[in-house]
Amino acid sequence: MRILLVEDDPSLGEGLRTVLRRAAYAVDWLQDGASALAAIRGGGLDLVVLDLGLPRKDGLDVIREARRAGATVPILVLSARERAADRMLGLDLGADDYVGKPFDNGELLARVRALLRRSSGQASPTLAFAGLALDPASLTVTWQGRVVDLPRREVALLRLLMEHPGRIVTRETAQQRLYGWDEDVASNAVDVHVHHLRKRLHPALIRTVRGVGYALDDPANDAA
Repeated sequence: MRILLVEDDPSLGEGLRTVLRRAAYAVDWLQDGASALAAIRGGGLDLVVLDLGLPRKDGLDVIREARRAGATVPILVLSARERAADRMLGLDLGADDYVGKPFDNGELLARVRALLRRSSGQASPTLAFAGLALDPASLTVTWQGRVVDLPRREVALLRLLMEHPGRIVTRETAQQRLYGWDEDVASNAVDVHVHHLRKRLHPALIRTVRGVGYALDDPANDAA
């Protein structure tokens, strides 16, 4: 999952980026409203965490113009503005949720997960498929009832595949959802993650679609 973080306070922004990355999200961090609006219009994002008091363009203007441009990405407002009028205006302009500063990191992550579930049409907080289960809150993965310890990047890839079981996820899409703009990525990074997942879980769980990408399959179908 790819999150755009827009926060002009360097200390808070760095802290938030760390918290989100530890939760297995790819995070792109921007510090002004004009750049944020351009990134939202460019697409490829799963969620925007947006401060309101931003240089170059206020956060409320970012929301207004993004929605007018047809952007449907969920927007979570993060702001120290305490007036109810500001919160209502942000929601009426198209924000999906509002968290006031200061905030608890655990609550923020819970709201992020809720918005991502809602946008993907997922009712249950836990992903499950063919003996595989993933809890996005704890990043716990179980296979046939056994807990499997995985690095956060592989949890993120598994989460992406489990949200679209049976559907092909291209390498390009997987790479975009796993790595931020500022991270160096090897050309075969996604392939390596898939190889590790097959070794730790089941060799037939992830199907390669040659020249395109990968899809999650039920290993029982392979055995049949």
